[in-house]
Amino acid sequence: MTEPVSPTVPSPLATDALREHFDFVAGHDDFARRVQRGFHAQVRAHLRHQIPEGERVLEVGCGAGDLLAALRPSRGLGLDFSPQMIGKAEKLHANRPELAFRVARAEDFLASEVFDHIVLDYLTGYLDDIQGVFERLHGCAHARTRLHLTSLNTLWRPFLRLAVRTGWVMPQPASAWLADGDLVNLLELAGWEVVRFERQQLLPWNVPLLAPLLNRFAVRLPLLRHFGITLCLTARSRRFPRPSASLTCSVIVPARNEAGNIRPALERIPVMGARTEVIFVEGNSKDDTWETIQREMAAYAGPLKIRVLKQPGKGKWDAVFAGFSAATGDVLVIQDADLTAPPEDLPRFFAAIESGAAEFANGSRLVYPMEREAMRFLNLLGNKLFAVALSFVLGQPVKDSLCGTKMLLRSDYVRVLRRIRSFGAFDPFGDFNLLFGAALLGLKIRDVPVRYKDRTYGETNISRFRHGWILLRMTWFGVWNLRCFPQSGCATKRARE
Repeated sequence: MTEPVSPTVPSPLATDALREHFDFVAGHDDFARRVQRGFHAQVRAHLRHQIPEGERVLEVGCGAGDLLAALRPSRGLGLDFSPQMIGKAEKLHANRPELAFRVARAEDFLASEVFDHIVLDYLTGYLDDIQGVFERLHGCAHARTRLHLTSLNTLWRPFLRLAVRTGWVMPQPASAWLADGDLVNLLELAGWEVVRFERQQLLPWNVPLLAPLLNRFAVRLPLLRHFGITLCLTARSRRFPRPSASLTCSVIVPARNEAGNIRPALERIPVMGARTEVIFVEGNSKDDTWETIQREMAAYAGPLKIRVLKQPGKGKWDAVFAGFSAATGDVLVIQDADLTAPPEDLPRFFAAIESGAAEFANGSRLVYPMEREAMRFLNLLGNKLFAVALSFVLGQPVKDSLCGTKMLLRSDYVRVLRRIRSFGAFDPFGDFNLLFGAALLGLKIRDVPVRYKDRTYGETNISRFRHGWILLRMTWFGVWNLRCFPQSGCATKRARE
């Protein structure tokens, strides 16, 4: 359990006067909370989208515990330095044994357990030592813990003063007003990296039709997005590097009508980490790809461990899913059998994952000049447009969403599958499945440039117009379910695990 330690020398923001203020608020905020019901419901919806049910959650500055309870954690711990607030939380949530509440000052508490998510909801301005608190929170984190902050956009400060005068907001003690740049800077100084940042809420009340229009659509538009009431940041700890010597790697090679590329693939795929296995997933080819793989496996005497599977269904995602399911490596990566994205670039992906610089390494073909026949103009234009749309959907910049080379830890892939289960079988290619799942988990997505080459054997399996229409539908699926109405759920079909 976590316990407060002896306090340090208090500053004006940590005096008994501040504690007494929040003790008073605990017993007199009923009217203000009723007025703010829509506002807080919107914040809860955002955090519930970021934090799946059944996770371990720590909320620092939990107040009466309503937000922590709404997140439905398997283990929830709420901290607040106001005894009256903690007493109120314990009374309101006495029937929730998975929740615990402690009187503790954020600047002084020490952790003896770790959590999957740490929440600071409108708290940072009241902290005496913001950077110090951020540094202490590493003790509550593991490598995939996400820190979620909400804070008030400083543009709305005059409206807050007006709301205090009307009684809609309780009187506010002195506090620090931090712009988004201040929060990002303090997080980085304390060893946290911001994975996602956005402004939300143009209308803090749930007015039918108008609130969804403003809060789901308008707030995401250029110019208007700067006026969102709430700053929402998600960050990850940078204090958990992984040792490369212990990591193994599985390279999944979906192969359909690629007989002429099997031997070059075996010659060019490098060894990464402690051991590298290559799993060919043959996709019901019309040429002799299956026989070629068998023949090349029998003749191969190199350092790679080679395996082969028959694809059970159709589509690239089906092949990738089969290969990932059979993989034994700690790190999983897709290598297209056409070799247009060179296998020689794979160590750069591995280094990004191993070092922790990326948690999801996404190939980008749009950095270096391409060979003449590598990508036709319409394909290039489509890729750029889809990348812009996907960056909006993911909340992280992605330059090339459709490059086949993607790498992540196998443990993260298992989490991705759970996170996208409700989406159903919407993506026959797999690129969007993996990217959407990574974004929902708050994984740090980084582009790794590759030098895109001409195909030297066979013909592409991609139809520009037919598959382009499918990609457009999937992009709209992401816009609707991940950005506009994330709390409404997605398809009811269950994706295979």
